[in-house]
Amino acid sequence: MPLTHESVVEKMARRQGKKSLLLVMDGLGGFQTSQKSSELSAASTPNMDRLAYEGACGLHDPVSRGITAGSGAGHLGLFGYDPLKYEIGRGIITAAGIGFDLLPRDIAARANFCTISPQGTVLDRRAGRLSDIDARRLCDLLAKRIELPGIEFFLQPESEHRALLVLRGPNLSPALSDTDPQRVGVPPLVATPRHDSARRTAEIVHSFLDQATDLLKGEAKANGILLRGFDAIQDMPSFASRYQVNPIAIAAYPTYLGICRLLGFETLRIERGVAEEVAALPTQMARHDFAFLHVKKTDSAGEDGDFDRKVAVIEEVDALIPAILISGVEVLAITGDHSTPAQMLAHSWHPVPVVIWGGTAAADRLGGFDEVYCRQGSLGRFDAKFLMPQLLASAGRLTKYGA
Repeated sequence: MPLTHESVVEKMARRQGKKSLLLVMDGLGGFQTSQKSSELSAASTPNMDRLAYEGACGLHDPVSRGITAGSGAGHLGLFGYDPLKYEIGRGIITAAGIGFDLLPRDIAARANFCTISPQGTVLDRRAGRLSDIDARRLCDLLAKRIELPGIEFFLQPESEHRALLVLRGPNLSPALSDTDPQRVGVPPLVATPRHDSARRTAEIVHSFLDQATDLLKGEAKANGILLRGFDAIQDMPSFASRYQVNPIAIAAYPTYLGICRLLGFETLRIERGVAEEVAALPTQMARHDFAFLHVKKTDSAGEDGDFDRKVAVIEEVDALIPAILISGVEVLAITGDHSTPAQMLAHSWHPVPVVIWGGTAAADRLGGFDEVYCRQGSLGRFDAKFLMPQLLASAGRLTKYGA
C-alpha cells in the first residue's frame, strides 16, 4: 500500500513528548479592507501578540484555497483528517453531540428553527437564536403531532435554534440535498434525492416539513424548519490511536463535542463560558496529554454581523492566555476552524491565522497576531490538515522518518 501523508504521521507518532493544547476560536479569521481592519487586528491582544513574537505563525486554509468550510469540515481539517476524504454530515455530528444513539440504518439531519416571511422567503435562519426552552417546546409539539406512517422519527433540541431530526425505518437513504439555502431572502430549498434509492426518503422529508410548517404557522419567529447534513453513522479512525495521545475535548456547544466523540475523544461540556473552560484545564491536563478547547462566541458574533462583539470575545480569550500557560500546557496552538468576518455575516473562504508556541516551535518575532502579521510567519500558508503534524512535532511527539 503506498504511503500517504496521514499514514506517515501515524507511523511516526509516539507516546512520549510534551503536553499540547489546540485552542480553537470558532470563526476567528476575518479580512481587512482599505477602510476597516479585521476583528483580530482591531482587538487588543497583548498575550497573543507575545506568543506571535515567541512562536511560529502562519495562515491555514480549512479545506483548500477559496473553499468556504462548514464547522464539521473545518474541525476535521484541524484534527488532521482531510475534509475531502472524510465527510461527516451535520446530522451525525449533532446526534453525537447530544448523545443520541443512532442505529446503523438511521438517517440524521441537523434542523434549524427559522423565520419565514409571508412571501415564503427565509428572514432569519436562526429564528432570532431561539431560546432552549422554546426549542424544546416546539420539538415536543412536532414530535407529538406529526405522523409519518411506517417511520419512527425523533426530533430533539440541541442548543438555541438547533435540533436533531432522526428518521428510522426500512429502505431509507441519506442521499438527499439540504433544504437550508444558507442565506436569507430566498425560499427554503426542496430536499432532492441524489439517486433513486433516496426517493422514498425525500417523500418522507417533504411530508415532515409540510406538517411542521402547518403546526408552526402561529409562531412569531420559529415558523419554519430548515434541514441540512443528511447522513448515516460511519466509523472514523481514532484520534488517540492515530497520534498516540490521550485526548480531552472541552466545549460549550454539543456540535463540537460531537465531532470529538466520533473521533474517540473524552469530552467535557462546560456551558457557562470560556473562563470556566480554562479553569477546568489544570485538572484535565493532569490526566491527558492533548486537549482541545473550543470558543464559540467569536463565530456567533461574526454571523450576527457584530464586529465589536467579536472583538470583545477575542480580547476576553486573550486575557485568559496566562492562565492557560500555567495549566500544564507545554505547547499551544491558537487558531480558528474557519473565518467568519462580521461584514459578511457568514463563514468565508479567507485563510485563518495560526500560532504554535512552545517546545521546538520557532520564534518568528512578529509584531502581533493577526491576518497580516501571520502572512509573514515561518509556517507559511498551508491546508489545515497539516497543522496537527506541526503541533506534534513541536511537542517532540513525532520520530524521524526514513533512514
